[in-house]
Amino acid sequence: MKRILFVEDDEMSRDVISTRLTRSGYEVILAEDGHRALDLVAEGTFDLIILDMSMPGLSGWDTAKKLKTSPLTASIPILALSAHAMSADRKKALDAGCSDFDSKPVNLPRLTGKIEALIGQHPTPAA
Repeated sequence: MKRILFVEDDEMSRDVISTRLTRSGYEVILAEDGHRALDLVAEGTFDLIILDMSMPGLSGWDTAKKLKTSPLTASIPILALSAHAMSADRKKALDAGCSDFDSKPVNLPRLTGKIEALIGQHPTPAA
């Protein structure tokens, strides 16, 4: 089962999206901010990180930069999520080290397609 770290400060978004991803066959670990995300990647391995870019404290952009400069996490693909859907926001996320970008509100089929493209495998549906 592929492991996804989902970093999102909005509790409702975290719950809805993580539930849908779990039902799609992924193991989803949650973090409410960038600091917690960095702690979790130090403790375990992940196939993908989904990262909200606009978080208080350590922003998604700063979190992505830290993840990409560490040899332990540099190879993990990062999918940026943002309510800011302008092309400059996408470029800023990619420049920070993110592998792809998706806008909010989240379209689950589109998000799942991006996840599958980044981790290269369809998940096995959860029982």
